Amino acid sequence: MFTRILVPTDFSPPSNAALDYARAVATRFGASLHLLYVADDPYRAALAAEVYVPEVEGLRDEIIASAVSRLKEQLTVADATALHATTAAIIGTPAWTIVDYAGANDIDLIVMGTHGRGGMAHLLVGSVAERVLRTAPCPVLTVRHAPAVATTTAHADAAVAVPPVLAVSSTADREC
Repeated sequence: MFTRILVPTDFSPPSNAALDYARAVATRFGASLHLLYVADDPYRAALAAEVYVPEVEGLRDEIIASAVSRLKEQLTVADATALHATTAAIIGTPAWTIVDYAGANDIDLIVMGTHGRGGMAHLLVGSVAERVLRTAPCPVLTVRHAPAVATTTAHADAAVAVPPVLAVSSTADREC
């Protein structure tokens, strides 16, 4: 069903939870795992302002090199061998770059974390996950990192962590 799974990350706890979900799905379906970090262009906001900000030589290269290093730290040896995991770091607008990357790399499923902001915070900050969910060329699974929810059964006193899945989007008229 899924052969190529993309995990966009911002190195936050929700992104780490999404990576855990993606590993499980990739293992289940024998899919490859692709980890992506999209950095905002450090000069994009400056260019929108009416103030001139000179570019710092090599700043973008440092951002990418640091991100690639962090991405590789998140992958295990098993990810690299069994899941054929890859990493990529790109400078761009996060939501649009994630969607473009998914389309260009024949991604079957995007698994991404969400902070679950609501109300005014959502209005002011927006949601990369929501924009990806609305425009992705394939299904999107969003995962929110929340404190473990302990559940017990009548037969055991063991607690089981149940991370919440927020949404799965699949558009039948789009081909993945």
